[in-house]
Amino acid sequence: MTQPRIAFLASPAAQDELRALTAKHGQCAPEAADVIVALGGDGFMLQTLNEAYGLPIYGMNCGTVGFLMNEFDEGDLPARLAQAEVAVIHPLAMRAVDKAGREHHALAINEVSLLRAGPQAAKLRISVDGRERLPELICDGALLATPAGSTAYNYSAHGPILPIGSDVLALTPMAAFRPRRWRGALLPNAATVRFDVLEADKRPVRADADSRPVNDVVMVEVRSDPSISHRILFDPGHGLEERLIVEQFA
Repeated sequence: MTQPRIAFLASPAAQDELRALTAKHGQCAPEAADVIVALGGDGFMLQTLNEAYGLPIYGMNCGTVGFLMNEFDEGDLPARLAQAEVAVIHPLAMRAVDKAGREHHALAINEVSLLRAGPQAAKLRISVDGRERLPELICDGALLATPAGSTAYNYSAHGPILPIGSDVLALTPMAAFRPRRWRGALLPNAATVRFDVLEADKRPVRADADSRPVNDVVMVEVRSDPSISHRILFDPGHGLEERLIVEQFA
């Protein structure tokens, strides 16, 4: 079996694992590699994906949850890479405008969330594809999640788990006060969702794209970006689709 050129990347907590694997398999710069092996937790995997190396990424869990990662094992890594299943996911593209009029752009694999940044609840107006759908949502926040991210923050906020390949996005409120019974919506993957922050001076709001914050936003627009494809590698029988099913019966 031909040894693939592997670029090992590791979180600060996974430096021992990094030394062990590079001693066994060598180290390659990402720009010359065939595959990236990311050592860490889900947060580090998201960071690696967002570096946009354009290579398939095989994660090995050296963190806590590890939903996007494979089990850590120093065994026959080339064989695991050769047999791995590929999951292709498309990120969300966020465009946010802050109170100073500055425009911010970011990509998110899991979700884009809006969170209140002060003592009072946020007030949001929500539009989908240019049509106002909710004139006022009073809440702690709201998020738009991809299927890959639907078991993360979205699930903690009581949003639905979305099957991979379902071509839908989950729009989920956090601690909605008015309308009190609104539980969110399932939207087509091609939808563009706009959040307008009402009373922004009195009720400041922060936007996060996979935990990368933009403070004092007044408008956030989010859409899926099919022009960008991320390839995540999983051990056979342990891919994203299986993990999402297992999560629903946990």
